[in-house]
Amino acid sequence: MRAPLLVIAAGGTGGHMFPAQALAETMLARGWRVKLTTDTRGARYTGGFPPGVEIETMSSATFARGGALAKALVPLRIAGGVLKALWKFTTDRPAVVVGFGGYPAIPAMAAATLLRRPRMIHEQNGVLGRVNQVFAKRVNAVACGTWPTSLPEGVQGIHTGNPVRGAVHDRAGAGYIAPGDYPMSLLVLGGSQGARILSDIVPQAVAALPEHLLRHIRVAHQARAEDQERVALYYADHGIDAEVEPFFHDVPNRLSEAQLVVSRAGASTVADLTVIGRPSILVPLAAAIRDEQTANARGLVNADAAILMPESQFTVQNLAEQIEGVLSNPAAAEHMARAALSVGRPRAARDLADLVESLAGDAGRGIPDRAQ
Repeated sequence: MRAPLLVIAAGGTGGHMFPAQALAETMLARGWRVKLTTDTRGARYTGGFPPGVEIETMSSATFARGGALAKALVPLRIAGGVLKALWKFTTDRPAVVVGFGGYPAIPAMAAATLLRRPRMIHEQNGVLGRVNQVFAKRVNAVACGTWPTSLPEGVQGIHTGNPVRGAVHDRAGAGYIAPGDYPMSLLVLGGSQGARILSDIVPQAVAALPEHLLRHIRVAHQARAEDQERVALYYADHGIDAEVEPFFHDVPNRLSEAQLVVSRAGASTVADLTVIGRPSILVPLAAAIRDEQTANARGLVNADAAILMPESQFTVQNLAEQIEGVLSNPAAAEHMARAALSVGRPRAARDLADLVESLAGDAGRGIPDRAQ
């Protein structure tokens, strides 16, 4: 007999793809076959997936981008992706289909619904994304990365936590070196696509720090490609040791070496912070319609592991004061690191994998009434 097949549907950003990668790694280790369905945009984040994962691109689209013609073609593109997924699923039937959100997940999740295959969604944020909202009442289980998660009436969530990649798990609970009179690392992350506001504010805030701190600081700053040169030049002009890149492929290592992290509050970043255990200053994305990043940050903030700075308060002076407050107080920084670990769920990938295998065992018994 062939090994059971798990189809993972995800795409759009690293926030969807990183937990999908973590589940893929775990299921491969359990002897499953794993396929990832995504679109060309999501395929940019597949470099870290194990070679045993078969990657398929499906046609999909969103009404949120493009002009009138592009939006008119959205239904046709989605329908094409669903037809392709239906054909794929009938030739190689999945035991379970798991959607991680993002519009590239639509074809596989729709096909699984039509074929009545065991299926579930995983929501990384504290508020369901648009695609997961569509499927929440049409699946066998809703796994939640952030708790509590706001769910539609009648839908019960299962708190699994957000799975982290193997490279992050390998650094779980890595020893924290508190700030002191030696080189200190400040890691700046704007999510997988960077964040302009961090590039506008952080360099100036670092430059405004007292000299006794500034001479020990080295910065690793993830910035958008269009901002990279100006950010790097600002640091260089102010004599600050800084590495500025559009994307860091070794974030787990950089997190484990950091004394402080300044970041957006994306679900994957928050999960990484709690598994490795690092103090952070979190800046939720103000443009998020559902304000999901504030919900993501709540657990860390309530545990005294992070400082929340809404964009409305994210000024050079305020940020400089907060960075100085952490890096000038080793005891407080150590407390924040321990507190971050206290809210982590390092077993999230295994718990999610257990749920997948449970659904596979239910394949012959149909699906709950709410998923019909």
